Amino acid sequence: MPFWAPDIGIDLGTETTSLYVRGRGIVISEPTLVVLDRENSRSVQAVGDEARFLLGRSPDRLVAVSPLKNGQVSDFDMTELMLRYFIRKAVGVSYLSRPRIIVSVPCGLDDVNRKALTEAVRLAGAKHVFLIEKPFASAIGSGLPVYDPVGNLVVDIGAGTTDVSVISLGGLVVSQSIPIGGNKLDEALIEYLRRESNILIGKQTAESIKKDLATALPLEESRTILVRGVNQLNTSAGTIRFSSSQAYDAIKNPCTAIIKAIRWVLERTPPELSADIMRGGIHLTGDGSRLFALDRYISENLGIPVLLAKDPGDCCILGIGYLTENIQLISPQNSRHTPKPAF
Repeated sequence: MPFWAPDIGIDLGTETTSLYVRGRGIVISEPTLVVLDRENSRSVQAVGDEARFLLGRSPDRLVAVSPLKNGQVSDFDMTELMLRYFIRKAVGVSYLSRPRIIVSVPCGLDDVNRKALTEAVRLAGAKHVFLIEKPFASAIGSGLPVYDPVGNLVVDIGAGTTDVSVISLGGLVVSQSIPIGGNKLDEALIEYLRRESNILIGKQTAESIKKDLATALPLEESRTILVRGVNQLNTSAGTIRFSSSQAYDAIKNPCTAIIKAIRWVLERTPPELSADIMRGGIHLTGDGSRLFALDRYISENLGIPVLLAKDPGDCCILGIGYLTENIQLISPQNSRHTPKPAF
């Protein structure tokens, strides 16, 4: 029986949770979702991919729960159960010593939620828990020189939050986290169709519209697609033609909120680091940054070059993975860790 369990890195997202095991790489990337019995909340029926498969196919007694909302733990027990399932699936249980676990968190997470998450991870099977801010991990994953005396502005757009941070010398200099991400874009599309066309659509349909049609800037040639939903007036199936210009109008407010968050951070950035950012540009990471023309939209509004990471959705877990392989970069003093270079 092996003695030491391998170190684990977890990118705990509102929609997707990824696990990195030291020496093995990324082993799990599944939905942050739990299906349980209504009558017995401790009776978990499915987690992750299996839970997503059951959505819309299960009897009424089963209910799907998302343990996180806007990057924060909304259901402590379900978070613990889900993490225990993922950890056991990743490394098994045949170890005498429990693993050290690094977990990504939004940069604006308060102390109460940090303690709740730390306790959930510990109860799920961790020996030591290290919390790392998402933009810092994403900066490492995208190859930025985070330990150099150079200012790096990272905008990490996830499903539940957008984290904007200026990083230099291994720490966050200025940061801002707002509860706006890919889910808010979906909700904006759902609300627009309900209000303007009396058509009700689900989250999956909104996600498809966002990927196929939504844009942060108006297109020179408008595109259209057919959208199927439920007509609110007669509760029958309805189909309408939805254009890219309508999609642009629908998501305009969330995009504006992201611009405001970036501007807020820039206004509080020291002049020396601001000069570095003007030269090096703004770095976009996270799945939400895949929105068409979002990089040009930010650049045109702020007058700063914007660079989209090569694999924006994987930047955070790759950065967490780097720290997992080099765990000596993390101070062992307490659970709220600031990575630092090992001299």
